[in-house]
Amino acid sequence: MFHLSGFRRAGQLLPALLLVLSLVLSLPLSARAQQAPPLLRELGLRLDTTTFYLSRNTAVVQDEPHLYFYYRPGDDAAELRVASLDPAAGPLHLQRSADFTLLDSLTPIDGGQYYRAKLRFRNLATARFLSLTFQQPAVAGGFAPRTQVVKLLPVTRTTLELRPADTELFVGEEKVFELTSNNEKNIRLSPEWTRGQDIDYRLDREKGTLRLHVLPNAPGSRMLTLQPQTEQPFLTDRNRRVTFALPPLRQEFTVKSSRLRFLSVDKKEITLDEESRRKGVELILDNGRTFNLKRTYRIEDQEEAGGALIAELFTRQYLTNDRVLCWLRVYNTHRQADSYLYIKENDQAKYITNFNISPPTAITGLSVRHRGGDWTSSNAVNPGETVDVRLEGVALLRGRFHFEDVRVVPSDSSVRSESAVVYRVQVPVGIDKKRIAIDNAGQSTGYALAVREFQKPHPLDFVGVTFGEAVRPITRLNGPILYDRTIRDVVFSFNTGAIDSPEQLYGKQYLTFEIRTQNAKGDLIEMRTIDNVVVCPDGRSVRAPFYQDKQCQVGNISLNNLLSARKSYDLDDWSKIIITVKHTQAQYQEPGFTQRLELVLQRRVKFDIDISFPAGLLTKQLGGGEVNNYTAFSGISLATLAQLSFYNPNKINKLRPYKVGAGFVALNAFNLNSNANASRDLGIVVLGSVYPTRSDAKLTFPLYLGAGYLVNKGKMFFLFGPGIGVRL
Repeated sequence: MFHLSGFRRAGQLLPALLLVLSLVLSLPLSARAQQAPPLLRELGLRLDTTTFYLSRNTAVVQDEPHLYFYYRPGDDAAELRVASLDPAAGPLHLQRSADFTLLDSLTPIDGGQYYRAKLRFRNLATARFLSLTFQQPAVAGGFAPRTQVVKLLPVTRTTLELRPADTELFVGEEKVFELTSNNEKNIRLSPEWTRGQDIDYRLDREKGTLRLHVLPNAPGSRMLTLQPQTEQPFLTDRNRRVTFALPPLRQEFTVKSSRLRFLSVDKKEITLDEESRRKGVELILDNGRTFNLKRTYRIEDQEEAGGALIAELFTRQYLTNDRVLCWLRVYNTHRQADSYLYIKENDQAKYITNFNISPPTAITGLSVRHRGGDWTSSNAVNPGETVDVRLEGVALLRGRFHFEDVRVVPSDSSVRSESAVVYRVQVPVGIDKKRIAIDNAGQSTGYALAVREFQKPHPLDFVGVTFGEAVRPITRLNGPILYDRTIRDVVFSFNTGAIDSPEQLYGKQYLTFEIRTQNAKGDLIEMRTIDNVVVCPDGRSVRAPFYQDKQCQVGNISLNNLLSARKSYDLDDWSKIIITVKHTQAQYQEPGFTQRLELVLQRRVKFDIDISFPAGLLTKQLGGGEVNNYTAFSGISLATLAQLSFYNPNKINKLRPYKVGAGFVALNAFNLNSNANASRDLGIVVLGSVYPTRSDAKLTFPLYLGAGYLVNKGKMFFLFGPGIGVRL
């Protein structure tokens, strides 16, 4: 556990710190001026269950102190505790870095006695120049802001073991052993053979397994000494020195002579081409003692007679170092790991040797992987992007490949083998070629990268629309838009300067416009589709000269120029204009964007002539000197009114439950009274009515309230009562 006791113990070091401080003060003024005063009294870094302190866990790397800490694969979260040397000088701040993520900020604890934070490292296995930077801002006392950098050294323990099941070797025979390690990825490989040792060796990795290749050169009891190196450093136990060298591995082998004498050659790699097949390659070979000069020997890949002809050896002359100068003509390929090569005379094996005969470097396939994607067989690349290019073929390790007018970026993850090599290529954003040729040692390989402009769907915020107001991006118009004025036209414009930016290129935008107009009942009036509207970035784009195309959209798109049945200004109330703007999917390899615009022709008031049947009206007449001039409930009346209906402003085509109108009413037009002399009156009225809110009812019973003037009696009157409404 991490406690404040660690900081208290650091306080015991105060005398030593004072001694160091006095030594520093005794230095010349120029030397002291170059060293900034420290900010931290103590720093603790906790990973898992172990805490590493700045005062105790320090190692010197390149004359600079580093706080070292041990980690294991998978350790990435850490707890940080910091004690300030002068808490009164101000709060401490930890600057952010790309090497770690600050999970919570540096928080003062116990009144600022120390600070605590959590952070998560990013890939400690490959981290370089890792550090924590603390800053104390300026205070009122006049001190300038101060900064202290704590350099970190992540170290890990790596073991390597060799446990061979068989320690018997033969001269000139390559043998492979497996190595075991607790951290195989931290072992540095040595793919090149050592030279001049009793047992030469090389180290590689195949299918995630470390493999040790040994090749003995002399018989007898021979000691193999392997000097392994690590990718990440570790500390020696005694003096905390940083080292990459693991303890040497020693293994004793019994090397026996082969039945046939092994002759070494000065060249281990020979190319099978037309020149080596006809003219031959000059080769220096150990003297076989029984060689005859000016004679041709057959080289096969098996000891028995009848083997395939691999090469022919012609002896030319002896050399002073007991070797023979020869001409070697090769006819087939061979790998040292497959078998030995037998030098034969009259189908009798005389000697053995071994070397590689490889075909000439040739590319048979090319694939490209874009950032965040998978390998594809397409050779298309885009300006300004960094891609991985994989070349497949034969004998590629000897190739000297060059990509025309682009930069090859070094990468630790590059794959290199005889059959495949991977290059990380950075294409310039201003490249002016359509084809990037790939050469090998100045000769064309017949393969190239095709430069294609970016064609990625951009968010549709560069499409603007106006229908009587200012131009707005279409992406801001979500949901139905209620517009209470005449839509003279709907015009689409394009902000071509908002497509490409210096940081991100999108290229041409291929759009499809789907247009539908509907009446108030939802019936389709007209439908139009415009395909492949090409919007090109303007001249501010760095790739503008390469976007030149006659298909690029020039000017705006007018809706009324596309509609033929009814224009936007001829549409009835509550009609809809539904426009869907989307990317043309056939032009892209990834999903595009879609935006839907729905315009509704809203109206506030509806005027109509209405005929209704008020029934059972209660009326009150004014004037005439009558004591009680309330009439009894009459029969069915007939009203013809010019009415105003009111729409709900928050709903589409929904009327409010009341109406106001003026017109004529025939009281008791349909007499239901048994008295045939019941009076019938004709009045001019102003009438208000309340209707049920159900929109699907065919038969309704509204309530009426109003006042008017009786024409035949010359009196004012009020009326109230229900009615009958029929909706067809």
